[in-house]
Amino acid sequence: MIDEQPNIDYIKQLSGGDVEFEEKMLSILKQELPVEIKTYQNTLKINDLNQTAEIVHKIKHKISILGLEKSYELTVQYEKELKEGDKSKHEDFLKILNTMSDFLTK
Repeated sequence: MIDEQPNIDYIKQLSGGDVEFEEKMLSILKQELPVEIKTYQNTLKINDLNQTAEIVHKIKHKISILGLEKSYELTVQYEKELKEGDKSKHEDFLKILNTMSDFLTK
């Protein structure tokens, strides 16, 4: 189990102190992530692992933006394994998604 907490350090670094930019970035994450999680669950449910890998790829960038380095590494591996038909990292990936969702709803 990966024990790390999301943060907005990277967003703050990108913004150069522009609070409006930071709020806009967080707003985009809050809008897109729930949709992408739903898509992830749906593609997994119908066992379309190529589509699942694509959505994991999109989510991977959000994981990076939220400073989750260990989770990012796991996601890189999971994306690769999905393309090979292996979905054994699903539970770990769900925990990452839940951690991100909880953070963004605060």
